[in-house]
Amino acid sequence: MKIAIVSDSHDNLATLEKAFSYLNKEGIKTVVHCGDVCAPGTLKEISRLFPGEIHLVFGNVDGDQYSMLKAREEGKLPNVKFYGDSGELDIDGRRIAFCHKPLPAQGLAASGKYDLVFYGHTHQPGEEKTGKCRLVNPGTLAGMFSKATFAVYDTKTDKLELKLVEKLQESKN
Repeated sequence: MKIAIVSDSHDNLATLEKAFSYLNKEGIKTVVHCGDVCAPGTLKEISRLFPGEIHLVFGNVDGDQYSMLKAREEGKLPNVKFYGDSGELDIDGRRIAFCHKPLPAQGLAASGKYDLVFYGHTHQPGEEKTGKCRLVNPGTLAGMFSKATFAVYDTKTDKLELKLVEKLQESKN
């Protein structure tokens, strides 16, 4: 199963539309968002653009968390699951944790409980190993301070790919 890892979308609707169009075209059904969506309206747009599961932790600039949680309670974000500061998933036998900032991510990786830990905040894509755990930052979907990127992880092959939004092919729908 392929899952997308995104972070730091910062209300950039143009890159969101392009990235989620690609994910839909590729048949990806699960997104892990490592925080900094920013505005509740942007989260509603993400939910509309991507019909699959969206697993979300809050980042340091997700200021109106109340409105996001309220929209979920009102049924306006049916495919979004909130985890607060950090989340855990088990997908195809892979233990995954995710959060927003690097220091908590390093702690999760060092715990030895996870195969993968995803995080954001720095806007710089990267991957490193802590013991047997892969620590992955997909970069910034907004393209702030670096190019707009996200990652796709295949649980079957254990392959991780960084995607540069400007290089994605337009959907032919």
